[in-house]
Amino acid sequence: MSSLEINSSSFSQEMKLPLSPPLVEGSALEPLGCVRKDMNEIEEKSNDIIKFTAEKLSIDEVSQLVVSPLCGAVSLFVGTTRNNFEGKKVISLEYEAYLPMAENEIRKICSDIRQKWPVKHIAVFHRLGLVPVSEASIIIAVSSAHRTSSLEAVSYAIDTLKAKVPIWKKEMYEESSSSWKRNKECFWTASD
Repeated sequence: MSSLEINSSSFSQEMKLPLSPPLVEGSALEPLGCVRKDMNEIEEKSNDIIKFTAEKLSIDEVSQLVVSPLCGAVSLFVGTTRNNFEGKKVISLEYEAYLPMAENEIRKICSDIRQKWPVKHIAVFHRLGLVPVSEASIIIAVSSAHRTSSLEAVSYAIDTLKAKVPIWKKEMYEESSSSWKRNKECFWTASD
């Protein structure tokens, strides 16, 4: 609660707010996976969070999953449905995936990232089904102590995902036609 003091001689107002309560281990305010050893030392388990969903993706939700008191950087890639392709008006995209293999390949990407860069948390969320124009199809978030690692890791993640993960995209056009898109970056189509 706050209190308002009015000094009648000068009519000045002063707001007094209480100090924030200390964090309690395991409280809702404590970051996920953190264990407080003492006031200055936090031990935190690294997390790889992978999700495929038909639900609308939330940039805030995904970015919050990788926030860490040990990190000074959170980098994001957000891929959205654009409204055009080669002169055709796109009204939505439709995604399908071979989920067991897709999840396994994304776990390999996360492992590769951890071998290449000192990152803390990685989140990869991909939408399945219909994705209207301007909505996110994919969100990749990575946290690290410094920005270079997380920026490079996010770039690697999206490039490698497009090349190796079995996810297919169908463009739905305004004129009632559609087209499954060949991913030029995908390794199994490179020999065409």
